[in-house]
Amino acid sequence: MHAIRAIPLPNVNLIAAYAIFIASYIVFALGKFPGLKIDRPGAAIIGAVAMVAFRIVPPSQALQFIDFSTLVLLFSMMLIVGNLHLVGFFEWNVKLVLGRLNPKYLLPVVVLASGFFSAFFVNDIVCLVMVPFVLAITRRMKLAPTPYLLAVATGSNVGSVATITGNPQNMLIGSFSGIRYRDFLLHLGPVAAGGILLDWGVLHWLFMRKEPAAAPSAPLELPHLDLTRLTKPAVVVGAVIIGFLFGVPPAMMAALGAAALLITRTTDPHKLYEQVDWGLLVFFVGLFLIVGGAENAGIVSRLLALVRNWNLQRMDVFTVVVALLGNIVSNVPAVMLLKSLVPGFADPHTAWLVLAMASTLAGNLTITGSVANIIVIESAKPDVQIGFWDYFRLGLPVTILTLLWGLLWLALVR
Repeated sequence: MHAIRAIPLPNVNLIAAYAIFIASYIVFALGKFPGLKIDRPGAAIIGAVAMVAFRIVPPSQALQFIDFSTLVLLFSMMLIVGNLHLVGFFEWNVKLVLGRLNPKYLLPVVVLASGFFSAFFVNDIVCLVMVPFVLAITRRMKLAPTPYLLAVATGSNVGSVATITGNPQNMLIGSFSGIRYRDFLLHLGPVAAGGILLDWGVLHWLFMRKEPAAAPSAPLELPHLDLTRLTKPAVVVGAVIIGFLFGVPPAMMAALGAAALLITRTTDPHKLYEQVDWGLLVFFVGLFLIVGGAENAGIVSRLLALVRNWNLQRMDVFTVVVALLGNIVSNVPAVMLLKSLVPGFADPHTAWLVLAMASTLAGNLTITGSVANIIVIESAKPDVQIGFWDYFRLGLPVTILTLLWGLLWLALVR
């Protein structure tokens, strides 16, 4: 990956670099530019083009700032998960598990299912699949849906910390750090497992203590699952995960799996392409160039110099900084800013793991802390309205407890 090195720039270009960087990160923080309909991907495109137009990133060097292995991994996982979605794999499994439960077991199973699926697949898709089934089951059981929807959001965030493929920021960290998939799982899998238990405990404490017992309902009728369509995706996904665990580079293994799934006589490829979050891919490309321009202009090195006196090599201090920054500008832009700091740590391996842990678990603090939260809240409308404080009274204790557990575990195994 391109190393930080400021290059001499005329004053006009330097001012432009600061303006582009600040304006872009304002949009990343707020979700849109005040007064304009510019969202995060749009800001990333505009910022990247401006960085090149003002020669802050020379056109001949632009490709050097883009980490293609991260893009390939993200795109390939979207195709793989999208294929499973199209053949009904997630829907069938979720309904199989949730549709035959006694109501008193529904909450822990929702948390566990959300976390388990999110550990191996991108958590955004898991949330999209889980929400309609949670709404249907709670309606049938005459239960208040809010606790179970919050369980989907927080459980998917916590579970996604376990692997490189759990969420976009982990994919970035996996590429920058060179940590192997199995190593990542061995260190952060227990953080996810303990975090799921903590999440369930807080949910139960807040919502279930005074909840009247619901009567068991008839099992939901399972949707038809065409096993002939599922066999190939299941085999490919199994092979991809085994490849990850045996040390094949994640981008290459995921790309092989995605390519294999595109060789088909039954699935319309256009439907598969619709499963890809093209806006997220564009956002990544633009962000690479914006941060690359900030590196060239010396902005990143100046920002990092401001925090070097905070003793960031202490795991607890670094965790707090990552958590705060992730909630201010979003987790992916935060990781992009801090990636240049970690190699200089005395123990960069542990620092990368702390960055992954903190940037992911801190996403549970507020509704806007992660894309998964927003997906759950928006997908539940108009049936259920979940406000900022409804979420925050769960998100705050879950975030604090899971971060403390993550710190304790990484301190023990470092």
